[in-house]
Amino acid sequence: MKKISFLIICCSFLSILKTNAQREVIEYQTEEDKKTIHWGYYLGFNKKDFKISYLNSDTYIETEPTLGFNVGLIGGWKLHNNVTLRIEPGLSSNTKTLAFTNIPGGERDSIRKVGGTYMHVPLLLKLSTNRLGNMRPYIVAGVSYDYNFSSNEKNPDDNFSGEFRMKSHNFGYEVGFGVDLYLPYFILSPSIRGTFAINNELVPDNTADSPWTGPIDYFGTRGVFINLAFH
Repeated sequence: MKKISFLIICCSFLSILKTNAQREVIEYQTEEDKKTIHWGYYLGFNKKDFKISYLNSDTYIETEPTLGFNVGLIGGWKLHNNVTLRIEPGLSSNTKTLAFTNIPGGERDSIRKVGGTYMHVPLLLKLSTNRLGNMRPYIVAGVSYDYNFSSNEKNPDDNFSGEFRMKSHNFGYEVGFGVDLYLPYFILSPSIRGTFAINNELVPDNTADSPWTGPIDYFGTRGVFINLAFH
């Protein structure tokens, strides 16, 4: 009796699955997939800090990032059904705290806050799967250019006693993933992306005993962007 009941339950379950599989799915925004040029905009958050490497140093710098915001436009050119070239000019803002210590995790000698507003321009390749009903996962990768409005690059004071100085023009690379969600009136695309600076962004001091001069080998931004895009 138990075996018969079990078989009845299994058959009922398989019947329900078959019915759901055969049910017609209404696909939204089908005309958008046929367009060669796509436009949109995005809003989101970022969390950035600095990657720091040393030649030799008795001073270590610890970073404490905070949440910032991103906003920008999206332009896409479909190269293939599954490949799109995208440019996403926008603005991003963030503040980092730099703490100086004699040893990693040790007592802090001094603290500096570094704020930054950037014009962020990524050029990306978007590789999408075929459409799965009303969703389409994708990955993105490419290069980016940042103009730092808060760089203080030409300030004559040194970093330790004056304004913190970074380079105005910076380059990086980005990788990430997301999903296009086809809704009745628009396409919503949540995504997460990592960004990594290529060049050294620090303007070194002229003072020989400054912690920003000889010991610093590399000082570059790294961070995570979480965006909601609308097409």
